[in-house]
Parts: sequence; C-alpha cells; structure tokens
Amino acid sequence: MLEGLPPNNATHRMSVRCTESEALAIANLVFEMFDPTEAAASAFELEPHTRDWTTGEWIAEAFFGFDPDEDYVRSLVTSAAGEAVAAKIEFSRVEQKDWVAASIEGLDPVRAGRFLVHGSHDRAAPRSNDIALEIEAALAFGTGHHGTTRGCLLMLDWILKRRRPYAICDVGTGTGVLAIAAAKALRQKVICGDIDPVSVEAARSNAILNGVAPWVFPVVAPGLEHPAMRNGGPYDLIFANILARPLRAIAPSIGRAACSGADIVLSGLLARDVPGVLSAYAAQGFALARRIDIDGWATLLVRDGGAAQRR
Repeated sequence: MLEGLPPNNATHRMSVRCTESEALAIANLVFEMFDPTEAAASAFELEPHTRDWTTGEWIAEAFFGFDPDEDYVRSLVTSAAGEAVAAKIEFSRVEQKDWVAASIEGLDPVRAGRFLVHGSHDRAAPRSNDIALEIEAALAFGTGHHGTTRGCLLMLDWILKRRRPYAICDVGTGTGVLAIAAAKALRQKVICGDIDPVSVEAARSNAILNGVAPWVFPVVAPGLEHPAMRNGGPYDLIFANILARPLRAIAPSIGRAACSGADIVLSGLLARDVPGVLSAYAAQGFALARRIDIDGWATLLVRDGGAAQRR
C-alpha cells in the first residue's frame, strides 16, 4: 500500500488546502485513477504551528513521476471536492534528490500493540518487550505511519494473542513491513509480493536489516500471480493492504489460496469502500470478524472462507 510518499523518480507535486473529508476524497481518487508506480497521494492535517493554519485545515497532496495534465487533475479534484477546492490547487516541481530524505526525516516511531516501527534515527526508541521494526522508505512505500499499515499491525497483534499462524502471505508488500512484523513475531516463512520491483528490493533490504531474511521471501507479482505465492499455500493468514478495486479483483484468488478458517486482513479502504469489498469476499465464503478505523481508513479481518484444506 502506498503511504503518501512520492513515487519512484517523482518530478511533480500537486497540493491543495481543504477540509478533512475533501482531502481524503482527493487522495483516494488519485489512488484509484493513476498507476501506483507513477503517482501517490496523501492527506494530512496541518499542525498548529504552520503558517496561516486554521482549525481543522487539511492538505491533499499528489506526487507524479511525470508531468501531469493539470486540467485533468483539476477535473478529478472538482469531481471529488468541488470547483472551489480545485481553484486553489497549486502545482510545483519536485527535486528528485531530496524527496526520500524529506519524506522520512523527523518521523516519530509508530506503535501498534507490541510492534514499534521506527527509522534508523530512532534505534534507541524500542523498549525491551517491543517487537521493533526498522523500516526505511528508500524508493518504495510503507513507513508504518499511514492508518492502513498501522491498522494491519494492530490486527496482527490481535491475532497473535489468540493463535499462532503457520503459513503467511503478504500481497502488495511495499517496504515489507507487515511481512517483517509477522516473521519477527513468529520466526516463520512469509511469502510477500508487490507489482513494483523497487518495492520488492526495498522489502528484501529491510528483511536483511531486521534480521529476518531467512524467513521473508519477496517476489515481483501482481496479486498472488507468482509460483512462489501459489505454491506457498494454503495460507491461514493473508495480508492484502492495497486498494479497494484490486482487493475486489483478487478475492477469488485469495479464496483459493486460503485454508478454511484463515484470517484475511484487508486494508487500503475508505469507509465508502467497505461494503463493496465485503460483498466480494462474502462471495468467497468470508465474513467480517473485526474492523479497525484509523485516520479515515478501514482495516478489515474476514474469515471462515477458503477453499483449501488445512495442513
């Protein structure tokens, strides 16, 4: 899942100040309408010390790895938030050499149950009983600061208090944070895939950094379409932290890869996306077991479906 960091070789930026609901709608539409390897979006609230800040003011941003059609982007923003918001859009160039450092500089550690996600600048932050995950964004996506990733980590923490999964798969792994978290907690093999080769390399590097390379196996794959992912099942725990449209599209393949009673953690969803995604997974025999909402994003735990027999 993209976490609001610019895409590989980002060259252009769009930003606009608006309300929370407008910012989330704009970011979600950018996610849906552009190739995730060429564009990314974020929505965040301005801090009180920001110049010209007003209560409840948010910013929606989009980063592009190409020169975007400004009229088309304005039309998308108009459809999501209205003409008055679209009229306030600002476009600018991005210095490619600076965006990685700027994206992760000063980010505080993120806690999700027993998991603590931090950068190299906060190696002293974890406590003795934490499961520490050192993640650097590099050229991929997933620092743990987005509500979707934190929701997935909280869901994993909840699952681990109740049972020990034995076969794990992470679809759309990004920097590998979820796969690494599961591997650190369980010391078990985790197959993880992403459509972006840069993300796969970042996941591999982060697995080495966290000492779990023997258990984490990143591959380049759309959905579960890789022999390693197909042959690694049946799975009793699957993460899919991507977007609503691909989540619906891969529901049948997840159903085939999951064993009966498997836990399926789905994220990358705004509240309006939840009914459609649940309907797609209900068709595969899955039902909602738990839901976590963070910063306007929903993380779902569905279970009781799956076509494969347990090991």
